[in-house]
Amino acid sequence: MSRQYDVIIWGASGFTGRLVAEYYTSRYGVDGDLKWAIAGRNQAKLEGIRSDLGNEAIPIIIADSMDEASLDKMVAQTKVICSTVGPYAKYGSPLVAACVKNGTDYCDLCGETQWIRRMIDAHHDTAKANGTRIVNSCGFDSIPSDMGVYFLQKEAKERTGNYCQHIKMRVKGMKGGFSGGTYASMNNIMAEAQKDRSIYKILFNPYSLNPVDAQKGKDKQDLMKVVFDEDFKSWISPFVMAGINTRIVRRSHALDGFPYGADFQYDEAMFSGAGIGNKLKAQAAAVGMGVVMMSKPNSITKKVVNRFMPKPGEGPSREERESGYFKLAFLGKFENGSQLYGVVKGDRDPGYGSTSKMLGESAVCLAKDKEKTPAIGGILTPATALGDALLDRLQQNAGLSFEIRD
Repeated sequence: MSRQYDVIIWGASGFTGRLVAEYYTSRYGVDGDLKWAIAGRNQAKLEGIRSDLGNEAIPIIIADSMDEASLDKMVAQTKVICSTVGPYAKYGSPLVAACVKNGTDYCDLCGETQWIRRMIDAHHDTAKANGTRIVNSCGFDSIPSDMGVYFLQKEAKERTGNYCQHIKMRVKGMKGGFSGGTYASMNNIMAEAQKDRSIYKILFNPYSLNPVDAQKGKDKQDLMKVVFDEDFKSWISPFVMAGINTRIVRRSHALDGFPYGADFQYDEAMFSGAGIGNKLKAQAAAVGMGVVMMSKPNSITKKVVNRFMPKPGEGPSREERESGYFKLAFLGKFENGSQLYGVVKGDRDPGYGSTSKMLGESAVCLAKDKEKTPAIGGILTPATALGDALLDRLQQNAGLSFEIRD
């Protein structure tokens, strides 16, 4: 595919889009092997970003999320669209349609299960037929989970000849500010569900992103209370990203043809530790998450919560991003009772610093590593679209590590 650009960063004037542009400037330069541009609807803001990055040679493209002609013109110029503009249910659908129509690969940061389901229903068959790769959830939700399971199962097969039948992911440590864009997307999900009650069926179905004829298995709803995990000897509590991460992992498994078996199970939670003090800490975290997630739109509680949450476009300082981190533990359990333990770590705050690098490398992988990736199209996941090529890039460039531990 001969295109002027390898990657266009859509929404570069937003907080995360700006960080991706900053990452590209430092990692790949502007006149090097990676040909990239920044795009949005506001010329002045994009010029300001370019000036802040210190390179007036960065190309600027103007388009509008709701202008089909402008989107067609933009996507036809590039191999890959890297989208940071959410909530995707509000602003993302015309862009995905334009990418599928024009055969342009695409990746985003979406954690909106109901919207990804719509995109699957609307575009998967066409994208599969024409080879377009639409890859959702290429940030903290859900690359560490999806690629963590991919890595652990790859190691399991190489070491034992078998796959794990059950994998538990536990958040062992994390430091970083909550993303304003993520919070806005969560609010939009709940607002949509209030208007259309059928969305709740998608949100609470553990297999809602699987093909419609493959939505069954042993997995239950995501953890909603504090329980003691005997495998980790720790109290665990609900993890806010489990709702999207677990479904992305299960879609990967389904798209690959269920190599781990029809009874494979996967779940996620926050690790707290043993003892009554850690139980109380886990309960406090669960209550706090419940208030943030389940408060009805326009309720007094939601209005109070909104005052303390970041707004879209807001984010932590450079120092806060660089001092952040995340550490996730993956415990794989085999049918014979043996176990395999893996750890995935990131060297920046998960919501911004690490996410911008993960998304940026996903886009580069789509643009540059096609011969190293599975030859499939459709509405895909990071693991099914990019596999080993992305695993290598994340470790070489994006500050992630994937390790097997005793």
